[in-house]
Amino acid sequence: MNDIAERNSPSRQAAVSGLAVVGFVALVAAGMWSAVYSTRFVPDVVGRIGSAAVYLGSVFTPGEATLSVVSTPTASTSTLSSTSASTSTAAATPVLTPTKPIAAIAGEQTSDAYQIGIATTTILQNGLPDFIVRINTIGYLATTSAESFIASTTVPVGSRPAVTFTIKNVGGSPTGSWRFSASIPTQTAYIFQSQPQQSLNPGDSIDYTLGFDQAIPGVDKMISITANIDYVDPATNTITRAVSESSTDNNNTSAKLTIIGP
Repeated sequence: MNDIAERNSPSRQAAVSGLAVVGFVALVAAGMWSAVYSTRFVPDVVGRIGSAAVYLGSVFTPGEATLSVVSTPTASTSTLSSTSASTSTAAATPVLTPTKPIAAIAGEQTSDAYQIGIATTTILQNGLPDFIVRINTIGYLATTSAESFIASTTVPVGSRPAVTFTIKNVGGSPTGSWRFSASIPTQTAYIFQSQPQQSLNPGDSIDYTLGFDQAIPGVDKMISITANIDYVDPATNTITRAVSESSTDNNNTSAKLTIIGP
């Protein structure tokens, strides 16, 4: 009877209710901390695991100047004028004697030099630009620097697959700003899209070295390079159209290499 009375006493019920409130508050606090932790730290881990790092180096090579030289030569001239004195004969005498000829007096000799005129004109650039892309060498990077490229058909364990390639404008006018993409065999099937590249005049080219990590091991892993692509800005969801050119048939090329896994 006394036990029942104690359990039903106001003081005991107040203590039980207080403990329940404290437990509920602790549970809510733990849930909030867990949510903050997952929001703050999980994306960093996913980011480190899910995306590959790309290492890119480039060297710009200007095209040879295209000039047409038109020469208009003017020959040097010299004039020589001379006067001839007539020969007078002595009056007729009974005895004919030879007469002494009068020497010819030379006129003033003149000469001058004339500069050959050279007119230099630039050939007018006609037609649209035209990108071509060529893979030069496959291999790997020994470090994270693009300058550490080593040519090889096989990528050793722990190294970063890499490729060297050239993009050139063989068309008849400057390209303006443009971009390229690289499809690389990473664990997340990543397609790298470049930042805007400098305008290429006719004959200009850029040599690139591109390496990456988190590669998928295997034989005949494909690397594909495409010049002059449409670009979608993820921040604004706007599209930057590719440069209009005379032909797009030569904008893509690819190569295969063997990547040795751990």
